[in-house]
Amino acid sequence: RGDVQEAIDMAYYMGGEGRRLFGKVAPSEMRNKTAWAQRDPIGVVGIITPWNFPIAIPAWKIFPALVCGNTVVFKPAEDTPILAAMFIEVLEEAGIPAGVVNMVTGDGATTGNALVEHPDVKVISFTGSAEVGRIVASKGGQRLKKVSLELGGKNAVIVMDDANLDLALDATVWGAFGTTGQRCTATSRVIVHRAVRERFTEMLVERTRSLRLGHGGEATTDVGPLINQAALDKVASYEQVAQEEGARVLLGGSRYNNGGGFFYQPTIWDNVEANSRLAQEEIFGPCLSIIEASDVDDAIQKANGIAYGLSCALFSQDVNRAFLAIRDLETGLCYINHSTTGAEISLPFGGVKGTGNGGREAAWAALDTFTEWKAVYVDWSGTLQRAQIDNRE
Repeated sequence: RGDVQEAIDMAYYMGGEGRRLFGKVAPSEMRNKTAWAQRDPIGVVGIITPWNFPIAIPAWKIFPALVCGNTVVFKPAEDTPILAAMFIEVLEEAGIPAGVVNMVTGDGATTGNALVEHPDVKVISFTGSAEVGRIVASKGGQRLKKVSLELGGKNAVIVMDDANLDLALDATVWGAFGTTGQRCTATSRVIVHRAVRERFTEMLVERTRSLRLGHGGEATTDVGPLINQAALDKVASYEQVAQEEGARVLLGGSRYNNGGGFFYQPTIWDNVEANSRLAQEEIFGPCLSIIEASDVDDAIQKANGIAYGLSCALFSQDVNRAFLAIRDLETGLCYINHSTTGAEISLPFGGVKGTGNGGREAAWAALDTFTEWKAVYVDWSGTLQRAQIDNRE
């Protein structure tokens, strides 16, 4: 439901942005001369999306690209082509002219590579793994294309000693396990103040133990399956990592084999070091690492001590701690007393450090991704006026 609703929300929002493609007027240095900057469409936009939000993420990219006057070639993930095709059918039924939005299917190495390398594609918008993102950035850079990347995350919830623990618990469990950990903003680490670590850990284990595994389409399901066998094998490989690094398994830590399917038990690891692989690498599964912090500065330092910079949440009743976190956390998304998930379409979405290359693809910021600025000068003086020469002081 949330996947579809995000697409609906983005359609409404970007429909409004079509009336707000504002330029900027600047006073000219010369008399009888007018100067302004305007947004121009770029041309053909290549859009490459992942499988985990097969409707929402394409909508986040396609709608602003169209509103800005571009055409689109869209390559969905090979795991979810049918949903992508249904989405394109809806756009056609809504009246999008033929040839404006085009969909191609195939794997990344073949179809995705062809899209990135095609000379007529002027912009590449990619959401996916950091490994593939670097390849896209390299190939796009060699051809001087504009490339927008939204890559991985290793997001943390920080729970301070004055936090509302019930609220922090709700947010942590939802962020870590609500989509089986298969979203870029999923909570993968919980950094807990030592004064409340024992109590919060007990609450966390008890709540997580009650989660129900099952079909994602059933209302009674809390944790669904992983996307495929390769994803399941990757998550399961961290069992050995946890053992080698001395982490303590408080819950789960193995596959769930009741009735088949790509299920992995909701897993909580304790005694995790901030610089360990469990705390550093994006697992993309229902796995949560508990890390102890001595104070808010220690917590922020540990939250920042990773290659990624997408989302982080702080739970505290202290406004000073809240604004300290807002200032010092190295993330594109910052939440106070909220989960690491739940970004809204009215604010820019994206990350820093290894999470991307500075692009943003929601709200007004998306317009900068899918347009180019053109500076315009209209001289109606009837004479040649040379800026910086004829008007120098």
